[in-house]
Amino acid sequence: MQKKGIICYNKNEQFVVGTLHEFKNNTKRYMSDDKAFLEYIVKALVDYPDDVKIDRTVDEMGVLITMTVNAADMGKIIGRQGNTAKAIRTLLRVIGMKNNARVNLKINEPEGGKIENPGAPVSTSSSESSKSVDAALEDLKGI
Repeated sequence: MQKKGIICYNKNEQFVVGTLHEFKNNTKRYMSDDKAFLEYIVKALVDYPDDVKIDRTVDEMGVLITMTVNAADMGKIIGRQGNTAKAIRTLLRVIGMKNNARVNLKINEPEGGKIENPGAPVSTSSSESSKSVDAALEDLKGI
């Protein structure tokens, strides 16, 4: 017979916890600090978990966590209209409030992060486009 309760996921296995109190104790064991918590969440979201790099610095303004991911995974971390990033930041703030610290997340854009659409037309400057319009008008006058 399967035990009923809250289902928790560890890195390699699924385990069932009976009560909310047991759930809180197990989450403390696996996610004791904000950096480990963020790493756990982000690596579950991305396709290239080995490329996730997280740095944590503490200064007078609070805790700054800087995260770098693979360029292909940026969309998954940001989400539609930034909703995934907002949710991650909210969760980090909750963890920070628990530890009486202000936690901020900075997501670094990887090199080559802005992937150009190869099928998109190349934008030209206004002077080049006006020259091409003038040339087209000259061609039409000759017809």
